[in-house]
Amino acid sequence: MAANEGDEATVSLVDVLEEDEELENEASAVLAGSDSEKCSYPEGYVNRQALYACSTCTPKGGKPAGVCLACSYKCHEGHDLFELYTKRNFRCDCGNSKFGAMECKLYSDKDQLNTENKYSHNFFGLYCTCNRPYPDPEDTVEDEMIQCIVCEDWLHGRHLGSPVPESVELQEMVCESCLNKAPFLRIYAAHLAVSTTTKASPCKAEGEVKKEEGDCDESKNITEEASTSLNNQSEKANANGVPSCKRRHQEMEGDLKSSPPLECRLKEWTASETVESGAVFWPSAWRTKLCSCVSCKKSYNDAGVSFLLDESDTVLAYENKGKTTEQEQAGAAEGRDPLMSALNTLGRVQQLEIIHGYNDMKTELKDFLQRFAAEGKVVTPEDIRQFFEQQQSRKRRRANAGQYYCS
Repeated sequence: MAANEGDEATVSLVDVLEEDEELENEASAVLAGSDSEKCSYPEGYVNRQALYACSTCTPKGGKPAGVCLACSYKCHEGHDLFELYTKRNFRCDCGNSKFGAMECKLYSDKDQLNTENKYSHNFFGLYCTCNRPYPDPEDTVEDEMIQCIVCEDWLHGRHLGSPVPESVELQEMVCESCLNKAPFLRIYAAHLAVSTTTKASPCKAEGEVKKEEGDCDESKNITEEASTSLNNQSEKANANGVPSCKRRHQEMEGDLKSSPPLECRLKEWTASETVESGAVFWPSAWRTKLCSCVSCKKSYNDAGVSFLLDESDTVLAYENKGKTTEQEQAGAAEGRDPLMSALNTLGRVQQLEIIHGYNDMKTELKDFLQRFAAEGKVVTPEDIRQFFEQQQSRKRRRANAGQYYCS
């Protein structure tokens, strides 16, 4: 739809539906992996789930607590909630000692405290090293927030201490504070991390860092080791009809996944230079490059980052699981249409009456809406309400006309 008089921006119904569908898909990715009806507490410390913090029940200055998706609906309806996106290895706190006399409506047999839960200022609606809320009414600077995959805090791009690649959709970020707690990751970063000194390439959908438009030479955007591997394959760039930049990304990912394990991969790199400061962005499949020898596993455990060796730990894996679950549920629902199930319980005469009534209403609604379309008018909620009131009025008149009384 074009701009109307006064040059005010307008959108068409298609635009609204497309945006709504995109939001629904995003919500499904985050929420579909969590149960909206049952408290997750009996499942223990769930690998990853959608969480919320209730400032009504646990205000700032109190003890931090998190509640699962189902409890946010059933136990904290109407409360002031902070959406925490997802957190790993967390057990629902709803109704435990942090909530005073309040009890969980969905599962009452809970421990007083979940001692293995980890909390941060996120549970009070604060984020980043600047310790500010999001959105921040006092912050006039437009800036994206990116989640660290280790501490799971959300940080402003300008507070990371390093440039942010233009395309971060398929990359993972580790903040400077977490790198300080796991310094061996700096060694890996020198060889595996995405360079942030150049712009990204047109291969945004492939999860690579953008560069100048039209430039598909990624050798400057990745580590020297990976870049050498890619350059050796450059003559195959357009083989079999696969675009250069996409093929190189596939080859790089294949190199990461297929590299033979060494006794200790990290020992080869300990003498090499390391990333000194700032956050680090990692490319797709970087975790498969981490050494998993006994010594390194101990280092991961001591630093509290053992989850880096778990491919199902990533937010992307969780979101894909959520999408798959929703698709399976939608497919199953198609096979048990509640309307058809209800009709099957009725007699033949009742079924015909309902079907005829439905068809009549559909025809009348279509005629009603066509009048608005012909006159170029907008259909309002009040118009729809009046339509159904008229339907009810006609139904009552028909019912009264069929009644006969004896004198």
